[in-house]
Amino acid sequence: MRPRRPIAPGRVLYGLGGLAGLLAVLEVVPRAGLVDERFLPPASAVLGRLAADLGTADLWIALGETMLGWAVGLALAFCLAVVAGVIIGIVPGLRAATRSTIEFLRPIPSVALVPLATLLYGPSIGSTLLLVVYAAFWQVLIQVLYGVAAVDAVADDTARAYGLSAWSRVRHLVWPSALPYVMTGLRLAAAVAFILAVTAELVIGSPGIGAEIQVAQNSGSIDAVYALVVLAGVVGIVVNAAVRLLERRVLAWHPAVRSEAAR
Repeated sequence: MRPRRPIAPGRVLYGLGGLAGLLAVLEVVPRAGLVDERFLPPASAVLGRLAADLGTADLWIALGETMLGWAVGLALAFCLAVVAGVIIGIVPGLRAATRSTIEFLRPIPSVALVPLATLLYGPSIGSTLLLVVYAAFWQVLIQVLYGVAAVDAVADDTARAYGLSAWSRVRHLVWPSALPYVMTGLRLAAAVAFILAVTAELVIGSPGIGAEIQVAQNSGSIDAVYALVVLAGVVGIVVNAAVRLLERRVLAWHPAVRSEAAR
């Protein structure tokens, strides 16, 4: 196995320098009176509030509820989309028969389902799962369909000529060819699922970080609102980094990933 090249120190320093510059601007602007501190507290106040909140059990419980809704919804959407995408892609004529339905349902914004989710499940994790699954499902399904369509026609004809069963073709031909597309769909769906999880909590009141932001807003605690928004941003970055790491590990054999690791 080729040894993994370490991250260049310059990239880390540039990243830390940019973050430090942003924090400095957010600290100076309100203190200099350019923006009212009631609307934009200094960065030190926001980070201090976040550090204080991280020491409470309530915040960790809310974060756990958000991550539970995100993980369960993403897992359901991923499994359903992969199965549906492979079946639609390999069954002759099925993709053409479902194209109009997919193109009609896919553009519907997930937030348009908020009233339906509220009526069905109220302010519970069920509402979060409905929005998350619907939003993430299409991200994965479209990529799976592209991946199945990208299977080499000559290889597929050869597999059929040798009498491979449908399951064998899916396992040894379709799945390896579609896997890069599947992982791209997972990466896109992970980000969308997290956004919708927080949105559901914020709008519907489902338990989680979004609901805590709503409570902080209603109580007039601006620094708490910013602290929770920063926490949501950090979690989003961690989610994206984790899925990218998983993608690189799963596709370590793929030429594109190997060439990227070599740079």
